Amino acid sequence: MNHQILKSTLAVAAALACTQAVASITLYQGEGFRGRAMTFDKPIDNLERMGANDRASSIIVDRGRWEVCDDAGFRGRCVILRRGNYDSLGSMGLNNSISSLRPVGQRVRMEAEVAPPPVAPVYEYRVRPTERIYEAPVTSVRAVLGTPEQRCWVEKEQVADGGRGDPNIGGAIVGGILGGVLGHQVGSGRGNDAATALGAVAGAAVGSQAGRSGSGSYTRDVQRCENVASGPPAYWDVSYNFRGQEHRVQMASQPGSTITVNERGEPRG
Repeated sequence: MNHQILKSTLAVAAALACTQAVASITLYQGEGFRGRAMTFDKPIDNLERMGANDRASSIIVDRGRWEVCDDAGFRGRCVILRRGNYDSLGSMGLNNSISSLRPVGQRVRMEAEVAPPPVAPVYEYRVRPTERIYEAPVTSVRAVLGTPEQRCWVEKEQVADGGRGDPNIGGAIVGGILGGVLGHQVGSGRGNDAATALGAVAGAAVGSQAGRSGSGSYTRDVQRCENVASGPPAYWDVSYNFRGQEHRVQMASQPGSTITVNERGEPRG
């Protein structure tokens, strides 16, 4: 009987060791596999001792299946994560709340088992747990805008009138007649004749000006268009120097004075 118990115990231990040997999980401090990373291949009943308690926002399960719990000692709310990339734990209610984790065998079935999202590519610039990282100075930054949009508007435009500004002959004749009548009523005798002549000249001048267009021009509606940038920059084209060599990378957000790179000068973070 004791021999049978020993065999069963050894079998369980061997199965557990085999499960742990092929299991691997990486916790990232930021969403999208960014920030500090820690990889585990064995059960951790309290992540606080590892400095990783309640600090995971994304996870990559490289091998096996893992149970993650929001309390130490594998208590509280627990879910099982299959192999895959989980770029955000917020949708599962586990963001910054994982306190313990352990690999589980394929035979373990739980209602809380979670499959990875159908589209969750690994962030290319994620920090690998074994990498050393450095700060490289940024040498230039160029914001690349999206496809420009055409915007149009209508405005008033003043146009010179080439024909309407000429003296109006008809207006001059009528003005001369009216001016003559006014002058005749003012004087008498020779003075009357002189006043009549003077009134005719003045009236002709007034009539001529009355026949002109107000300012020699008119207004019309004109449509104007211009190309303008659409929205914020699509990305930033960044150049940086690492160990005397220039590198370029496209970034989704504007960088600071330095960017994080690995020993080969590849962006990380």
